Amino acid sequence: MFDIGWSELVVIGVVALIAIGPKELPGVLRMVGQWMGKARRMAAEFQGQFNEAMREAEMADIKKTFDDASSAAKDLSPTNLLTSLNKDVEDAMKIDQPVMTPTTPEPPTPATFAEAEAHAPAVETPKPAVPDAKAS
Repeated sequence: MFDIGWSELVVIGVVALIAIGPKELPGVLRMVGQWMGKARRMAAEFQGQFNEAMREAEMADIKKTFDDASSAAKDLSPTNLLTSLNKDVEDAMKIDQPVMTPTTPEPPTPATFAEAEAHAPAVETPKPAVPDAKAS
């Protein structure tokens, strides 16, 4: 973290021994160690709270995704599929119904074959042209 080597630690130790004195040096080192412990505990607590907040945010996101999927699954139940299919078919039938355009009215159809013959126009059947055997 700070990139302090052994030679720098020796220099710091010698300066502390001269400045503080050999009698009070163990108490000062104990106090510095306690402060370092408190700082590490606070950093660990902060990191733990941060990780917990991240887990809660992820859980909320996962819960939202699950709720969306479950609501979509409810929409896909067999009864809902059939009712939506019936509605779609009914809508398509309404759209595809033929539109009747006004045309010339058709004559009424006769009820029997005899009436149909009476109303039918006379049709002459053409005679087939057969070559005459005498002509050849």
